[in-house]
Amino acid sequence: MLGIVAAVLFFIAFLINAADISTNQTFSSVNVMLLGLTALALHVAGIGSTWSRRR
Repeated sequence: MLGIVAAVLFFIAFLINAADISTNQTFSSVNVMLLGLTALALHVAGIGSTWSRRR
């Protein structure tokens, strides 16, 4: 799930950068990209990717 979130954040960062959209400092393309890298790192670490089922 976090891998999909990372892909969406990377796409948003790409659109902000490619369209040269002027945003405030919070939503700059670099900050969105860093959020995507954080989500990707959590996904690779195994957080949020396992299904827990109890019987």
